[in-house]
Amino acid sequence: MYSLDINFLNDRPEYRPEPTERRRGRRTATESKQPLVLGLLAALILTGGAAGTWLFLQAQNAQLRDRQAQLDAELGTLKAEQARLSQVIAQTKQARDETDALASVFNNVKPWSALFNDITGRTPPRVRVVSISDVLPTEVTQLPPSLRPSPSPAPTGGASTTSSAQDNFVEIIGRATTFNDLNDFLLNLQQSKFFKPELTKIVTSELGQPRQLLLPEQFQGSSTQVKLPPEVEFTIIAGLTDLPASELLPELERRKATGLVTRIETLQQKGIIKP
Repeated sequence: MYSLDINFLNDRPEYRPEPTERRRGRRTATESKQPLVLGLLAALILTGGAAGTWLFLQAQNAQLRDRQAQLDAELGTLKAEQARLSQVIAQTKQARDETDALASVFNNVKPWSALFNDITGRTPPRVRVVSISDVLPTEVTQLPPSLRPSPSPAPTGGASTTSSAQDNFVEIIGRATTFNDLNDFLLNLQQSKFFKPELTKIVTSELGQPRQLLLPEQFQGSSTQVKLPPEVEFTIIAGLTDLPASELLPELERRKATGLVTRIETLQQKGIIKP
């Protein structure tokens, strides 16, 4: 036999199954909201990251400003130290310049005592020096060209050795028995380290008049007259050397310029003048 099953639950609203179209629409609505939620979450993350980055940069800027202030303070201190150092350097340079100037004075001195002794030591027996004096370069250049101290030929590529306004000269006036004695005297002077050989020259030389010898009183009444042979009167112009005194120490010491030699040696020991 057949049995009949009747389901009365479908008649009750709470047990009535939902239509398929309605369930599909609800699922679609839920799925359509997911991109929006994801976009909001991404926006929140980006906003938070930007805010965090901004706060971090602000903190870094504050630290950089503090560091800049510290560096500015240190820079001010360094500038003050630099100014003091520059002042010390300027004072040191001034002191060194003054020391060099003083050393240059000693180093360029040619003591007259040494010159006199050198000239005396080079004077032949039959030559007498009457006077020695310094001469201005302008007085030398005013001499006739044939009487001016003429330079020796300069070597190829070398500097000219002509006299200039910076050259110093001495004038030696005297008498010689013969012209040969005078020439010997000139050669001796040209060999001196105190003079430039190319600027040392005889500018005048002439034979004087015979000299009469004065006789004692007991012979003055006689008719005998004694005359001495004439002498050669000369003038020599000699140009002083440009060598500093530090390079003439042996010659200065030999000519008894001990005071200058001692000062130069002291300056050399202190390193002010190079040996």
